[in-house]
Amino acid sequence: MPTVPNDLVGYVYEWLADDIAARIASGELPPRSALPNERRLAEEYRVSLGTARHAVEILRERGLVTTIRSKGTFVVERETNH
Repeated sequence: MPTVPNDLVGYVYEWLADDIAARIASGELPPRSALPNERRLAEEYRVSLGTARHAVEILRERGLVTTIRSKGTFVVERETNH
């Protein structure tokens, strides 16, 4: 997993949300796949739990993931226009 760049300009949670969004866009995290839980994200990216939570909230606001209580957070299946 990537680590926070030393020369980061901006907020770590925004960088983290952007990195996960890029993984979703690339297909590394396909539709309906589960994201690691927030604690695991924090460990993998070496950030605080609060930062991981904020990043997941941003992803929810962007419509990229949905959280199902007691189940986890999952990548949303994007509709394609035909």
